Amino acid sequence: MKIAPILLCCISIFCGTHASVAQNNKENATDTVPKIEKYGIRVGADLAKPLRTLIEDGYSGFEVMGDFRVTKKFYAAVELGNESKDWVEPYVSSKTNGSYAKIGFDYNAYENWLGMENAITLGLRYGFSTFKQELLSYRIYTDNPAFPAETINDPQEFSGLNAHWAEFILGIKTEIVNNLYLSINVQLKRKISETEPDNFANLYIPGFNRTYDYSEFGVGYVYSVSYLIPIFKKKEVSQEKSE
Repeated sequence: MKIAPILLCCISIFCGTHASVAQNNKENATDTVPKIEKYGIRVGADLAKPLRTLIEDGYSGFEVMGDFRVTKKFYAAVELGNESKDWVEPYVSSKTNGSYAKIGFDYNAYENWLGMENAITLGLRYGFSTFKQELLSYRIYTDNPAFPAETINDPQEFSGLNAHWAEFILGIKTEIVNNLYLSINVQLKRKISETEPDNFANLYIPGFNRTYDYSEFGVGYVYSVSYLIPIFKKKEVSQEKSE
């Protein structure tokens, strides 16, 4: 008769311990959430340049782009494009035409929630452009009111020009439907080197945009649509703290 209470006590302790372990395992299973990260090639095009081509006289251009996810946060990126721009000022008019390439990387500074694939990116690029300039007309400067300024209409073409620059990019990328993204970014560019025609400055450089006599810096922007082609997926485990 004394053994029965002892056995009952042991069984109660065992059942209580087993229930506690089961509850902990259940909570751990609930707290451990698998997160699927997609890796692949994302290809897209700039929407702003075709729009400028339609509404802006004297401009035409396009840009295609791509990136590849190397790690969870870093992406290798490249952009290729072509631009043609007429530049008209009171004392000079010219036409620029050429192609460019930019290569670098993006860093995603945004921590996505489960199931999201958005990004706030910080990027760095090396840019290179080959182009030609055509000087259409220019006005000879004079400060003598007795002799009016003379405009020379003698087109001259300068080919084989090039420019190099670095640019910092801040962008936002949003997945609107599965694997389809809209993004916008702004660019701060710094010229490294350029070749210039004799007695004539480059007023516009494809890929770099407008130049300034008093500064080596330039700016730009891109509004793009892109599509991710998944190659493989990685499963990561994130711990969700329960209340």
